[in-house]
Amino acid sequence: MARVVYDDVTLQYPGTERPAVTHLNLDIEDGEFLVLVGPSGCGKSTALRMLAGLEEVTEGRILIDEQDVTQVSPKDRDIAMVFQNYALYPHMSVAENMGFALKIAGVSKEERRKRVEEVAEQLDLTEYLDRKPKALSGGQRQRVAMGRAIVRAPKVFLMDEPLSNLDAKLRVQTRSRIATLQRRLGVTTVYVTHDQTEALTMGDRIAVMKLGVLQQVGSPRELLDHPVNTFVAGFIGSPAMNLFTVEVDDRGLLLGNAVLPVAESVRAKISGGRVTVGVRPEDLVVGGAGDQGIPVKTTLIEELGADGYLFGDAELAGERVSLVVRVDGRDHADPGDLVTVSPQPDRVHLFDFESGERIGTLHETRELV
Repeated sequence: MARVVYDDVTLQYPGTERPAVTHLNLDIEDGEFLVLVGPSGCGKSTALRMLAGLEEVTEGRILIDEQDVTQVSPKDRDIAMVFQNYALYPHMSVAENMGFALKIAGVSKEERRKRVEEVAEQLDLTEYLDRKPKALSGGQRQRVAMGRAIVRAPKVFLMDEPLSNLDAKLRVQTRSRIATLQRRLGVTTVYVTHDQTEALTMGDRIAVMKLGVLQQVGSPRELLDHPVNTFVAGFIGSPAMNLFTVEVDDRGLLLGNAVLPVAESVRAKISGGRVTVGVRPEDLVVGGAGDQGIPVKTTLIEELGADGYLFGDAELAGERVSLVVRVDGRDHADPGDLVTVSPQPDRVHLFDFESGERIGTLHETRELV
């Protein structure tokens, strides 16, 4: 087991205008499951590859278990990596694939078989040990790839979007299996994904990246309840947080035909008479057409069983905005209906109109450091 530290790490490829990763400072605790998440091109896979030794660091240091490994060869870092495409040897059996790294390391045949069988039992692969990869399903191949990493008993697991090639149902099953297994093994794990649902359901902490810059690190609940800027607010959560601009006057926030009071300590941080408001779909309440709140014209209803999502259009601060509201899956408005939605006051997030940085909520200005 090991602690991993990115110490002011930068990587800039030759001939590029900006670094792929800029001044990354990140401390991953021993045994922690940390998820690196962000849109394509944000630098998350590059950060993982630097930790693996597959990319050369331009500036800064990477430490594993207090040892500076910045210049250490990948084979000497005691890490194991699981790739998106499984990377199995097609001519080898499952057992041979899982035990190959041990064979290269000179582990005896008896010991290899013992360790492979132990891991295969954990992954429900025992009955497939003599099969070739072509005889397995996608989910089974992914488990073989995980097993190959686990038998090595490395200090750190690195996983680069390992579920991307699986169908939706299998992704749910496999992510649960990975998270449960990691907690049982207690191995420090860095997991890269663009899927924020995976991040929320699997990680002890989540590190959100944008254009090579780390935006925020925290538990799933911290990122949901206290996003540090509009990027994190809009990226984390499914569906994403509603973000829109509203005007502020002496009375408070002007939301449709309603006014929400703003604490003086919060008002002092609002400049220019406008503020960006964020409200999650589950924190909006639907009322009738004549109620106080934001008039919304319903355009679509997504029914997902017990829950549903109402999509609609509204006009705020002279601009047309689209809103998403979580509703009862069986009792809801129909497309074309006019409804009024109002936020729960203690769930309204405020962000600076110009910078997008967090101000606080209506009644407090707590920020995460």
